[in-house]
Amino acid sequence: MSNFVSAAELNELRESGTPVRVIDVRWRLDRPDGRADYLEGHIPGAVFVPLGTELATHGEPSEGRHPLPSTPTLQDAARRWGVNRGDVVVAYDDAKGVSAARAWWLLRQGGVDVRVLDGGIRAWTAAGLPVETDDVQVEPGDVVLDEIGADAISIDDAAAFPQTGVLLDARAADRYRGEHEPLDPIAGHIPGALNLPMAAHLDAEGKILDTHTLQASFAAVGVTEGTPVAAYCGSGITAAHTALVLDEIGIEAKVFPGSWSQWSNTPGRPAALGDQPG
Repeated sequence: MSNFVSAAELNELRESGTPVRVIDVRWRLDRPDGRADYLEGHIPGAVFVPLGTELATHGEPSEGRHPLPSTPTLQDAARRWGVNRGDVVVAYDDAKGVSAARAWWLLRQGGVDVRVLDGGIRAWTAAGLPVETDDVQVEPGDVVLDEIGADAISIDDAAAFPQTGVLLDARAADRYRGEHEPLDPIAGHIPGALNLPMAAHLDAEGKILDTHTLQASFAAVGVTEGTPVAAYCGSGITAAHTALVLDEIGIEAKVFPGSWSQWSNTPGRPAALGDQPG
């Protein structure tokens, strides 16, 4: 079964009577609080999810910008969204699935049947489907989550990963090369990491590419079925999208949630520059 649903498929799910909870996870680097966008128009019945407080926690800079929430914190949040045991959860955003993928990655670990709306809110409106502007409040759900964290790797794991597998840097190429670093104190990439930007997996409308094209893209950086692979990015959000896409083509991946924000704020961690792993 695909991790993605189209706008038409989501609409059919909602009308079929299937227990489905839609969550709006709008978050971008330039607009981390997407509530205003949500209130301008969202899928009917969708509950707004603040990524920074419900899909992440906060700590010291050396922990990264978006450390994982605890399982109880995530469970409380999911219950606030109205998620019940047995529900299908569909996450969407307006950032090509990046922040929705963070919800997918966490909830999947918790044992939830979760999908991502392919193309996000733009695909929904392009299909002529309705939006609403209310601030949806729902009855609390009763979902019970499994312990999360098994799909995450630590900073030490990330440092050693290129010795036994492929460590993917999902950021834009200029950040990987160290030419541009808008957020973190040091530019560059984790030594041994290979660059495969998240945008390489999507078409012009922000929808996932076909399986053959995706397989070829990953194979070009040495990732095929059976390859140990982990992904990181700036703060563990975009990397979850890489894990989502890999899972879609049948390849399991780990995520380094601290990502470059943790690495660059930890004394003694080297930074490689240029377009080679280094």
